[in-house]
Amino acid sequence: MTARVARAAFPKGCLAMRVRDELGVLFQDADFAAAFPARGGPGLAPGMPAVVSVMQFAERLTDRQAADAVRSRID
Repeated sequence: MTARVARAAFPKGCLAMRVRDELGVLFQDADFAAAFPARGGPGLAPGMPAVVSVMQFAERLTDRQAADAVRSRID
């Protein structure tokens, strides 16, 4: 449903959407398994913050700008 809303909001797409369309999933959760304990509550999929970091670098955003983008952008 999120992808559908993003496509409606950005019919021409954007960098993040083009990356996903061209490359698919960039990071698999299994790639980060050793970095997380087996116990504890569920959290974000480990690949999500990695993708956010890559997109932050690609768009040359400061940490604050990236945090604002994550809060305010559906794409």
